[in-house]
Amino acid sequence: MHPRLYLVTPQSFDLDQFEGQLKQALEGGDVASLLISMPDANEVELQTAAKRLVPVAQAHDVAVMIENNTQIVGRSGADGLHVTGTDKELEETLDGFQDDKIIGHAGVKTRHEAMVVASMGVDYMFFGLLSLKQEEEPHRKSLDYGIWWSEVFETPCVVLAGTALSSVDTAAATGAEFVAVREAVWNHPEGPKAAVEQANAILSTHTLSEEEG
Repeated sequence: MHPRLYLVTPQSFDLDQFEGQLKQALEGGDVASLLISMPDANEVELQTAAKRLVPVAQAHDVAVMIENNTQIVGRSGADGLHVTGTDKELEETLDGFQDDKIIGHAGVKTRHEAMVVASMGVDYMFFGLLSLKQEEEPHRKSLDYGIWWSEVFETPCVVLAGTALSSVDTAAATGAEFVAVREAVWNHPEGPKAAVEQANAILSTHTLSEEEG
Protein backbone atom coordinates (compact mmCIF):
# COMPACT_ATOMS: atom_id res chain seq x y z
CA MET A 1 0.00 0.00 0.00
CA HIS A 2 1.18 3.52 -0.73
CA PRO A 3 -0.25 6.99 -0.03
CA ARG A 4 -3.03 8.21 -2.31
CA LEU A 5 -3.81 11.55 -3.87
CA TYR A 6 -6.37 13.93 -2.36
CA LEU A 7 -7.23 16.81 -4.72
CA VAL A 8 -8.46 20.20 -3.51
CA THR A 9 -10.26 22.64 -5.77
CA PRO A 10 -8.69 26.06 -6.36
CA GLN A 11 -9.90 28.77 -3.95
CA SER A 12 -11.87 30.34 -6.78
CA PHE A 13 -12.49 29.14 -10.32
CA ASP A 14 -14.65 29.41 -13.41
CA LEU A 15 -16.90 26.36 -13.21
CA ASP A 16 -16.90 25.54 -16.92
CA GLN A 17 -13.12 25.81 -17.14
CA PHE A 18 -12.51 23.89 -13.93
CA GLU A 19 -14.84 21.03 -14.88
CA GLY A 20 -12.59 20.49 -17.91
CA GLN A 21 -9.47 20.63 -15.73
CA LEU A 22 -10.95 18.09 -13.33
CA LYS A 23 -11.78 15.70 -16.15
CA GLN A 24 -8.20 15.98 -17.38
CA ALA A 25 -6.81 15.37 -13.88
CA LEU A 26 -8.93 12.25 -13.44
CA GLU A 27 -7.52 10.83 -16.67
CA GLY A 28 -4.06 10.94 -15.05
CA GLY A 29 -4.57 8.00 -12.72
CA ASP A 30 -5.58 7.19 -9.16
CA VAL A 31 -7.28 9.91 -7.12
CA ALA A 32 -8.79 8.98 -3.76
CA SER A 33 -10.73 12.13 -2.96
CA LEU A 34 -11.74 15.58 -4.13
CA LEU A 35 -12.43 18.37 -1.65
CA ILE A 36 -14.70 21.12 -2.94
CA SER A 37 -13.42 24.09 -0.96
CA MET A 38 -14.92 27.45 -1.99
CA PRO A 39 -14.52 29.77 1.01
CA ASP A 40 -15.64 32.91 -0.83
CA ALA A 41 -18.64 31.38 -2.61
CA ASN A 42 -22.23 31.83 -1.53
CA GLU A 43 -24.52 28.86 -1.01
CA VAL A 44 -25.98 28.98 -4.52
CA GLU A 45 -22.52 29.05 -6.10
CA LEU A 46 -21.31 26.17 -3.93
CA GLN A 47 -24.37 24.09 -4.68
CA THR A 48 -24.10 24.75 -8.43
CA ALA A 49 -20.44 23.71 -8.40
CA ALA A 50 -21.12 20.62 -6.30
CA LYS A 51 -23.94 19.39 -8.55
CA ARG A 52 -21.64 19.66 -11.56
CA LEU A 53 -18.43 18.32 -10.06
CA VAL A 54 -19.65 15.52 -7.77
CA PRO A 55 -20.85 13.19 -10.57
CA VAL A 56 -17.72 13.87 -12.64
CA ALA A 57 -15.48 12.75 -9.79
CA GLN A 58 -17.67 9.87 -8.62
CA ALA A 59 -17.66 8.44 -12.13
CA HIS A 60 -13.95 7.79 -11.50
CA ASP A 61 -14.58 6.27 -8.02
CA VAL A 62 -13.37 9.44 -6.33
CA ALA A 63 -14.93 10.29 -2.95
CA VAL A 64 -16.12 13.91 -2.97
CA MET A 65 -16.04 16.02 0.18
CA ILE A 66 -17.83 19.35 0.70
CA GLU A 67 -16.33 21.88 3.09
CA ASN A 68 -18.49 23.10 5.97
CA ASN A 69 -21.96 22.66 4.46
CA THR A 70 -24.06 19.68 5.49
CA GLN A 71 -27.02 20.71 3.36
CA ILE A 72 -25.06 20.70 0.12
CA VAL A 73 -23.53 17.33 0.97
CA GLY A 74 -27.06 15.96 0.93
CA ARG A 75 -28.34 17.88 -2.07
CA SER A 76 -25.36 17.09 -4.28
CA GLY A 77 -24.97 13.43 -3.34
CA ALA A 78 -21.41 14.05 -2.16
CA ASP A 79 -19.66 11.36 -0.15
CA GLY A 80 -18.89 13.37 2.93
CA LEU A 81 -18.28 16.53 4.89
CA HIS A 82 -14.95 18.25 5.53
CA VAL A 83 -15.16 20.40 8.66
CA THR A 84 -12.66 23.21 9.06
CA GLY A 85 -12.77 24.61 12.59
CA THR A 86 -12.58 23.71 16.26
CA ASP A 87 -13.69 20.57 18.03
CA LYS A 88 -16.75 22.49 19.31
CA GLU A 89 -17.73 23.39 15.73
CA LEU A 90 -17.26 19.77 14.72
CA GLU A 91 -19.49 18.62 17.58
CA GLU A 92 -22.25 21.01 16.52
CA THR A 93 -21.95 19.90 12.90
CA LEU A 94 -22.03 16.21 13.73
CA ASP A 95 -25.28 16.54 15.65
CA GLY A 96 -27.83 14.98 13.32
CA PHE A 97 -25.44 14.44 10.40
CA GLN A 98 -25.87 11.22 8.42
CA ASP A 99 -23.82 8.34 9.82
CA ASP A 100 -23.14 6.84 6.40
CA LYS A 101 -21.18 9.84 5.19
CA ILE A 102 -17.42 10.40 5.51
CA ILE A 103 -16.36 13.02 8.06
CA GLY A 104 -13.00 14.76 7.82
CA HIS A 105 -11.60 17.52 10.00
CA ALA A 106 -9.05 20.29 9.50
CA GLY A 107 -7.87 23.28 11.45
CA VAL A 108 -6.58 21.89 14.76
CA LYS A 109 -4.13 24.22 16.51
CA THR A 110 -2.71 21.89 19.18
CA ARG A 111 -1.98 18.20 19.57
CA HIS A 112 -4.48 18.02 22.40
CA GLU A 113 -7.21 19.41 20.14
CA ALA A 114 -6.24 16.87 17.48
CA MET A 115 -6.66 14.02 19.98
CA VAL A 116 -10.06 15.36 21.08
CA VAL A 117 -11.22 15.53 17.47
CA ALA A 118 -10.01 11.98 16.78
CA SER A 119 -11.97 10.71 19.78
CA MET A 120 -15.13 12.13 18.19
CA GLY A 121 -14.96 9.52 15.46
CA VAL A 122 -13.80 11.41 12.39
CA ASP A 123 -12.72 9.35 9.39
CA TYR A 124 -9.61 11.40 8.68
CA MET A 125 -7.55 14.33 9.94
CA PHE A 126 -6.32 16.99 7.51
CA PHE A 127 -3.08 18.80 8.36
CA GLY A 128 -2.46 22.05 6.51
CA LEU A 129 -4.39 25.32 6.35
CA LEU A 130 -5.86 26.00 2.93
CA SER A 131 -6.46 29.62 3.92
CA LEU A 132 -2.71 30.31 4.24
CA LYS A 133 -0.57 31.35 1.32
CA GLN A 134 1.01 28.13 0.10
CA GLU A 135 4.75 27.91 -0.54
CA GLU A 136 6.63 25.49 -2.77
CA GLU A 137 7.14 23.06 0.11
CA PRO A 138 4.58 22.05 2.77
CA HIS A 139 4.46 24.13 5.94
CA ARG A 140 6.71 22.69 8.63
CA LYS A 141 3.86 22.42 11.14
CA SER A 142 1.80 20.32 8.71
CA LEU A 143 4.70 17.91 8.28
CA ASP A 144 5.31 17.68 12.02
CA TYR A 145 1.64 16.91 12.65
CA GLY A 146 1.64 14.29 9.90
CA ILE A 147 4.72 12.50 11.27
CA TRP A 148 3.37 12.51 14.82
CA TRP A 149 -0.10 11.42 13.80
CA SER A 150 0.91 8.58 11.52
CA GLU A 151 3.19 7.15 14.21
CA VAL A 152 0.59 7.24 17.00
CA PHE A 153 -2.97 7.03 15.64
CA GLU A 154 -4.95 4.60 13.50
CA THR A 155 -7.25 7.28 12.05
CA PRO A 156 -5.91 8.16 8.58
CA CYS A 157 -4.44 11.58 7.96
CA VAL A 158 -3.98 13.92 5.01
CA VAL A 159 -0.96 16.21 4.69
CA LEU A 160 -1.18 19.24 2.42
CA ALA A 161 1.65 19.49 -0.11
CA GLY A 162 3.03 22.76 -1.42
CA THR A 163 2.77 24.47 -4.79
CA ALA A 164 5.65 22.47 -6.31
CA LEU A 165 4.78 18.97 -7.45
CA SER A 166 8.05 17.73 -5.93
CA SER A 167 6.59 18.58 -2.51
CA VAL A 168 4.32 15.54 -2.84
CA ASP A 169 7.42 13.54 -1.94
CA THR A 170 8.01 15.61 1.21
CA ALA A 171 4.40 15.23 2.33
CA ALA A 172 4.33 11.48 1.63
CA ALA A 173 7.51 10.98 3.66
CA THR A 174 5.52 11.81 6.83
CA GLY A 175 3.74 8.44 6.60
CA ALA A 176 0.38 10.06 5.87
CA GLU A 177 -2.15 7.88 4.05
CA PHE A 178 -3.16 10.76 1.76
CA VAL A 179 -1.36 13.75 0.24
CA ALA A 180 -3.47 16.79 -0.61
CA VAL A 181 -2.57 18.82 -3.68
CA ARG A 182 -4.05 22.05 -4.98
CA GLU A 183 -1.91 24.47 -7.02
CA ALA A 184 0.65 21.82 -7.96
CA VAL A 185 -2.00 20.08 -10.06
CA TRP A 186 -4.16 22.92 -11.38
CA ASN A 187 -1.20 25.20 -12.23
CA HIS A 188 1.08 22.51 -13.61
CA PRO A 189 2.72 23.71 -16.87
CA GLU A 190 1.97 20.38 -18.58
CA GLY A 191 -1.63 20.31 -17.41
CA PRO A 192 -3.61 18.47 -14.70
CA LYS A 193 -3.38 15.04 -16.33
CA ALA A 194 0.43 15.12 -16.38
CA ALA A 195 0.45 16.47 -12.83
CA VAL A 196 -1.64 13.57 -11.51
CA GLU A 197 0.48 11.05 -13.41
CA GLN A 198 3.66 12.53 -11.91
CA ALA A 199 2.17 12.78 -8.41
CA ASN A 200 1.15 9.12 -8.51
CA ALA A 201 4.63 8.15 -9.68
CA ILE A 202 6.04 9.91 -6.61
CA LEU A 203 3.49 8.34 -4.26
CA SER A 204 4.26 4.86 -5.60
CA THR A 205 7.78 5.16 -4.19
CA HIS A 206 6.42 5.42 -0.62
CA THR A 207 5.18 2.35 1.23
CA LEU A 208 2.78 2.62 4.16
CA SER A 209 3.26 0.38 7.16
CA GLU A 210 0.83 -2.52 7.54
CA GLU A 211 -0.95 -0.68 10.33
CA GLU A 212 -1.51 2.35 8.10
CA GLY A 213 -2.41 0.39 5.00
